[in-house]
Amino acid sequence: MYEQIASNVNRTRLLMGLFIALVALLGYVFGEMSGAGWSGLVIALIISVAMSFASYYYSDQIVLAISRARPVTKDEYPYLWNTVEGLAIAAGIPAPRPYVIDDTAMNAFATGRDPEHAAIVVTTGLLSKLNRQELEGVIAHEMSHIRNRDILIASVTVVLVGVVALLSDWMLRSFWWGGSRRRRNRSGSGQAGVIIALIALVLAILAPVAAQLIRFAISRKREFLADADGALLTRYPPGLADALEKIAADTEPLEAANRATAHLYIVNPLKDARGRTSYLYSTHPPIEERIARLRSM
Repeated sequence: MYEQIASNVNRTRLLMGLFIALVALLGYVFGEMSGAGWSGLVIALIISVAMSFASYYYSDQIVLAISRARPVTKDEYPYLWNTVEGLAIAAGIPAPRPYVIDDTAMNAFATGRDPEHAAIVVTTGLLSKLNRQELEGVIAHEMSHIRNRDILIASVTVVLVGVVALLSDWMLRSFWWGGSRRRRNRSGSGQAGVIIALIALVLAILAPVAAQLIRFAISRKREFLADADGALLTRYPPGLADALEKIAADTEPLEAANRATAHLYIVNPLKDARGRTSYLYSTHPPIEERIARLRSM
């Protein structure tokens, strides 16, 4: 179990490194294209950080409102309250606020910018269809997301995706406004200018796609980490494995879910007509692989 957690952490660091390297490469090529040097990258960073700053501090309120989640009292769902409080003590963090979504579908997610400002949301369907050990496994998974500050990592990746999108768009626009011709005139080498222009065009087209794929890969690694860390909290991996099997088998659609919030849930609530999601573009790893890893712990 500890080896699994360490492996997931190291892979997340590697993916973040690749993400930053992609941004740096794109910034360098953009500077060469426009003659702006690193100032273009700095401007893009400022804009993206400003946008992400606002979403980081208010995203939990927005997500709770979009998901139609409501706070619950201890009298209404005493076992949910006790489970959240007990696992928060085990995790060494303040107890998150419990919320429910009045929906018969089975799912759950955590939100909040840090452990001191966090909430755990479950559907009423999850509460009615899971037994105690399974519910503890799900809550422990979401508690691990909070403890591991996955919301912060998600915010960082959003900043990087924003930088890539801005630089790519600026480079594409520079072709229309003659940026490559100005660069060739300044460099004094038409051949070098053409090579840089071609590299810039390829990067401008492919970089946003690559950035999104890296973002999805990071999200999938954080799900594996939360599974392993959650199992460590409960000391009972089969509880979460059984819960994932039940949630995956549930055919009821979650009406409150959408593409903006789907990545938050413990299991992707958005499926195609055959009930499957594309792995390459999914923010969640295959449910079968997650269950197999938990069974092997």
